[in-house]
Parts: sequence; C-alpha cells; structure tokens
Amino acid sequence: MGEEPLGDISDVKSLNPQQLGFMCGLEIHQQLNTGKLHSREKGELYDYTIETLPANLFRTRRKLRAASGEGGKIDIAARFETRRNRSFVYVKSPNAGLIELDDQPPLEHDKDAVEIALVVSAMLNAHPVGTLQAMRKTVVDGSNTSGFQRTTLVSTHGRLDTKTGDVGISVICLEEDSARKLSSELTPNGEVVTWNLDRLGIPLIEIATDPDVKNPEHAKETAIALGGLLRDTRKVRRGLGSIRQDLNVSIACGDRVEIKGCQDLEWIPRIIELEMARQLHFYRLTNELREAIGEPKLPPNRDDDEEELEMNIAQKLVEIIPFEINDCTQVLKDCESKMIQNSLKNNSSILCVKLPFLSGRLGTKTLDSGGAQLPRLGRELAGAAKLAGVAGIFHSDELPAYGITESNVADIKKVANCSESDAFALCVAPEWQAELALESVILRARKAWQRSIQEVRNVVVKKGAPEDGTTTAMRPLPTGARMYPETDVPSFELTKLHWDEISNKLPLTQNERLDRLSSFEISSDQQKQLVSRQLDDEFFAGATGKLDLEKLPVKAWASLLLESSRVQISKGANIPLEDVSIQMLAGLLLVREAGGVTRDGLVELGITMILEGGTNLEGNLSAFIEECHKKAELLGLKPSDESSIEAAVEKILEERADFIAERGMAAMGPLMGLIIKELGSGADGKVISKMLSERLKGK
Repeated sequence: MGEEPLGDISDVKSLNPQQLGFMCGLEIHQQLNTGKLHSREKGELYDYTIETLPANLFRTRRKLRAASGEGGKIDIAARFETRRNRSFVYVKSPNAGLIELDDQPPLEHDKDAVEIALVVSAMLNAHPVGTLQAMRKTVVDGSNTSGFQRTTLVSTHGRLDTKTGDVGISVICLEEDSARKLSSELTPNGEVVTWNLDRLGIPLIEIATDPDVKNPEHAKETAIALGGLLRDTRKVRRGLGSIRQDLNVSIACGDRVEIKGCQDLEWIPRIIELEMARQLHFYRLTNELREAIGEPKLPPNRDDDEEELEMNIAQKLVEIIPFEINDCTQVLKDCESKMIQNSLKNNSSILCVKLPFLSGRLGTKTLDSGGAQLPRLGRELAGAAKLAGVAGIFHSDELPAYGITESNVADIKKVANCSESDAFALCVAPEWQAELALESVILRARKAWQRSIQEVRNVVVKKGAPEDGTTTAMRPLPTGARMYPETDVPSFELTKLHWDEISNKLPLTQNERLDRLSSFEISSDQQKQLVSRQLDDEFFAGATGKLDLEKLPVKAWASLLLESSRVQISKGANIPLEDVSIQMLAGLLLVREAGGVTRDGLVELGITMILEGGTNLEGNLSAFIEECHKKAELLGLKPSDESSIEAAVEKILEERADFIAERGMAAMGPLMGLIIKELGSGADGKVISKMLSERLKGK
C-alpha cells in the first residue's frame, strides 16, 4: 500500500509529481515533406473550408462499421465509434485518387518517407527492425475512408538527451495522416461529418517515448527537443498542424490517459497539471462513494487493486444504477426553457435516468486558482452523452436553471422515483439518440465508484486555442485488437549496408549549422534567422562559390535570402516558390552588385526574365546574367549615375524649399517619392535616401 496522495486540486502548483507517482510519455506525430505514403499523389494541402469548397469536387457519402482484428476480437474503441450512428461525406481534393477513396489497393511505401524515418531513427540511436511491414490499425471515427490507418514499425529502443534527463524512445513508426474535418452537423438521424481528403495519406513519423518524463515542464522540454531534432532533417513540413503532440499521463491513484490536441507547446505543463488534478479528484470522490455503499476504499496505488473485488463491485453497481429510462416529455411539455420547447417542435423526446447516491456530487462550474474549470462528475457525464451526438444533458445539481423551474425538478424526481440522495440526468433529443446518450451517462456514472478509466481525451479548444487546459473524453483507450497485417503492401527489407550508409551521413544539428556560419562576416541575428528559416545551406553554397558562380558577397547574399524578394518574384510570375531557383536569385544579386539593376528593380527584373525566358537556366548562368544586364537597361531599371541623382535631388530641394523649412527632416518621405518620380524606374532608393538625408541635415 502506498501513501495517500496529497495536494489541493484548486491549486495545481501544490501537486507534487513524485509524491503522486507521476508517469508521463509523449507521442509526436510529424508530417514529412514528401508525396503520400501509399499512393504517388502529391503531399499538398488545400485550405478549403466548408464554405469555400469548389462545387465541382467529387463527394461520396459512407458509413463505417468495426471489423474484428487478427485475434478475432473487435477493438473496444472501434465498437464504441460504430454505435454513434454517424455518416461521413468525403471530398476528393485534387491530390486524392482511387487509393484515398479506398477504391484501389495501396502501393509500396514512399521511398523518401522511409529514408527520413530511418535517418530520424539513427539520430535517436534507435535500433531498426530488419523488415518493415505495414499494419492496419482500426480507426472508425471517419477520418480514414478505409476504416483503418496504415502504420509501419521502423525502429525501437532509442534515446533522446535532454537537460533534465534522458528520455527513452519506445518506438518510431511511419504512418498515414488522416483526413481533415471540415464540418460536423447534428441531425435527427445522427451526426454527419464532412472530410477533406487532401491530408489523407501524407506520411507521418510517429515517435513514442518511454514514460521517462519527470514532471510537466520536462514534458515541454522533451517536445521542444524532439521538434528541433525533426527539423534538423530538413525533410519535415512546417507550419500550423504539421506536428502534433499527444500526452500519456497518469498518477498512481489514477490510470493512463492519452491526451490529444496539444498543439501549443507552452500549454503542455498546464494540461498535464490539470490532468493530475482531475485524476486526484476522482480518486477521492470514488472513495467517498464506496463508503456510501459499504465497500472498501481504493488503494492509493492502482498496482494494489484486487481484481476480484473490483469485478464484484462492478457487478453490484449494475444493480445499484440500473439503466432505466423515464419519459419526462409530458411533465416538461409546458416548461419555460426555449431550448426544450424548440426541441419538442422537432419531435424530440425528453428522457431521464436516475443516478443513485450522486445528489450533490455531480458539481457545478467552479474555477481553480488559475482560471480553469475544476473537475466534476457532471462534466464527465455530459461529455459521455455528447459522444452519442447530442448537444449535452441537464443534471439535477445544476437545476433549477435554464428555464427549468423548481416545480419542474420536483416533477422529474417524481417520475424518476428519486430519493433525497439521488441525482438525475435529463436528455432532450430524438428518442434513439437520447437513449444512447443516457446509456453512456449510466455507464460513466457507474465508473465513478472505480479507478479512473483508461481513455483518450481531447484538449478543449475554442477560437483556435485551448480554452483553459482542461480536457473532455473522446473514446476508450484502444487495445492491441485494432492491429493486423496489411497484406496489400509489400514488406521492405533493410540491409546492414543501407543502415550503415544512413548512420554515417546524419544531418547537421542546429548548433553545428550555427558554428558553420560563424566564420562569415554576417551578424549573429542573420546567422540565427538563416538557420531558423532553413536557408543556411543556400547561403553556404553561395558564399563558398558552389552555385556555379563566383563567391557571393556574404552580407548582401544573407540579406537577399532573408528578404521577401524570392516570394515577390514567384507571386509576380505566378509560379511556385521552388521554381525561383537559388541560382537565379544569386545571378540577380551579381547583376545588382555590378550596378546592372537597382535595388528596388531586382524583383521586377526577375519577374520579367521568368515570363520571357522561363525558369530553366540550362546551367548557363553567365548567359542569364548577361541577358539580365541588357533587359534591365531596356526596362529602365539600371541605376542612374550619381550626377543625375544629385541633379534631381537639388532640383526638388529648390522647388520644395518652403515645405522643407516647415517640416525639416519630416519632409524626407514625401521628397523621396518626388525624386524617384523625377528619375524614373532607374532610381536607386538607397543612394537617393543617403544623398537626400545628407542634404537635409546640412540645411
């Protein structure tokens, strides 16, 4: 028997992870910058919303059901999803084909994705498996058209070094990403979910750690370290949604919970602390409820649970809290609640279940010292009901309210035959759905007398960010029954020679990249930006003469790479960014440095060269540079000589003398515009600015 867990759940900072028997591991899911894993479609994303979906995109509607796994059992999570009676609409994006629609067998693994997974394995000192065999993992929430996700074990038993301590790497897998949810609509016949197939099949590398995370802050540190290591490969996608972190959290008096939706790393410690508080609260509530029915308390550590005792209590609870539906439609038909009245007009029913011993124990909304909702059983019951597709429930601890009066409450208790110690839950929905929701409520209520259940939970997100760090239940924690071999995808044999080649050519780390830049005369800020924006390889190639050109002036080259010139050229020429080659950009820089084009004219010259000559330089950069000089002169983009600039400056200063006398140095901006207009497109803004500033300061 362990010691009783200590701490005040209203102040999560009072919780001591070590005293509570804290355990935590992470699962990182990172999109790879390749084509799709088992089809040769491009890994592009189309940022459609449900409102902006093109009308000509093909759509198909389906319903899914659970199938038994290799061992003949149906996974508990799959069975639960099937009962929700949901249907799914799939939108075929331009990068989705028959494989994404599950109308054609998958192809072999994308070779680039496999290579990246092996590189990451080597970077984490993991041990690769000899044969990479795709497996099917049952997923029937609609996010996969096939009803399963393909995942391949790549390596095991790695290690990540962090300042707080080493974290073991349990497994590294390569798997398909899911479809993207566009909308969800509640209907009388069940929920209808619309998915975009653009993301379905994009390769993900999944890294699961051992439960070596020492505390909530260490979890954040570990996530940052893994994210940095993945970016060091230069082969992963970046941006919102490209990397996702799941947290596996437990304390000794609770049990393992997988928390999804931890997008913002800064929130990780807070989310973990609140989960610790939630498990502690329900441990204490469980013992209070056990005492009420004359059963022994839970041990402080789940390892000390007696299986036979727990089975007997579970059976006893089926009798204490039977699933008995009470119809309250008639007693509430004249209720003042607008929500109830509107539902009744749509032929909904009002059903109720009695919750023995739970009066006063369901709780009402209360905040902790950090502004997050305190855990309460009523919220868990509502979450269980929502998974059946209803908007929520009413429970007796929060009534009278919402237009339900004290008299209405008395009528409900009479119908449900509630005693003073009994609570009740009320659901307003189509009859089949209300029954399913209340069945979920009853099942969850019975669990209040036992150890916290293993489940998958989701961070509550509102307006794109966590509401307060609390979570809601999604589904039971999946089991091994959801996995079985994928016979349509050929296995991949990894040779020792291949592994040795990968291990001996690992990518540079961020620190190694910064060290490489330190020998060049550019600022430390530019060095950090080049590495952060993954432009240091391009800079290094240009600065060392490896672009089939002379060595580029390092300060000007660094500045040009960090400016938006390349983006502006791609937009102006209406071509993908990658088609504006680094060689082309370097050539334009040499033209500018030789006085062939103004600083401001470089982008216009680049656009013109692409529109008139295309993007293929055919390895002849010298011819490209020569043509740039000619084209800049024809377009009037060649810098004016200094005497012309000086004459224009003097002319404008004379014409606007009164304005200058009135505004002083504040006249700089308007005068710049006038001088550039006077000189035309060949004006060099930097030269004009310097000359004008000197003249104004001298007046």
